[in-house]
Amino acid sequence: MNNMMIIGQYVPGNSLVHRLDPRMKITIIFLFVIIVFFANNVVSYSILTAFAIITIVITRIPFRFILKGLTPVWFLIIFTFMLHLIVTKEGSVVIDLFGFKIYSGAIIQGFAISLRFFLLILITSLLTLTTTPIEITDAIEDMLHPLKKIKFPVHELALMMSISLRFIPTLLQETDKISKAQASRGVDFRTGPMKERLKAIVPLLVPLFVSAFKRAEELAMAMEARGYQGGEGRTKLRQLKIDKIDIFVLLFFLLVIAGLFLTRNYS
Repeated sequence: MNNMMIIGQYVPGNSLVHRLDPRMKITIIFLFVIIVFFANNVVSYSILTAFAIITIVITRIPFRFILKGLTPVWFLIIFTFMLHLIVTKEGSVVIDLFGFKIYSGAIIQGFAISLRFFLLILITSLLTLTTTPIEITDAIEDMLHPLKKIKFPVHELALMMSISLRFIPTLLQETDKISKAQASRGVDFRTGPMKERLKAIVPLLVPLFVSAFKRAEELAMAMEARGYQGGEGRTKLRQLKIDKIDIFVLLFFLLVIAGLFLTRNYS
């Protein structure tokens, strides 16, 4: 596995989170994405952080592996925090360095937004880490089934999203291989003027696009050889079923939501 990016990767396992119905996981993640914007104090953020940590522990996926896989995202998180330190001018002055003032409100707001961003990426990444692309496709197709009445291509959309998630780590690995091959030929991606760096990216992008189109063509030919004709008349080997454990997990998450809203007014 490519440890530098966990988005799109699936880690096999038999944990409680792995066994949950994919529709339930998508529903909980969707609700989490919404309620994370309602957190406004230390207690509410602590509840969401505790929920995320407990979920990771239950998945039995090493926390170090997940943090290492989020390495490309750390730049955005740190940039978000630094941007708030520069832009926000609320509260009292905490640091005054050569005329550059950092306010207490900037630190609090920057930390809150950065933590919110981190939790969103962390929880959404757990979906692909604990759910196979086929399960995600079936879940999305089932949840969007009512749209078939208006002739919406539900199956094709679900399949397209699943394939996109599946090929994210593949393309990243391909990018890494091509960049190393080009670097061995003397191409420098990291030093020099910006104009030279942009020119150096061309030998990387061209073979990457060629490889991506080749993989897409091979996938299309494989699907056609297997008689793929869309979603009409297709049957599924594994039928999705909501079990008692799915209901229990949903009720537990609803308690988390209730606890968050009850603590929003705490100072």
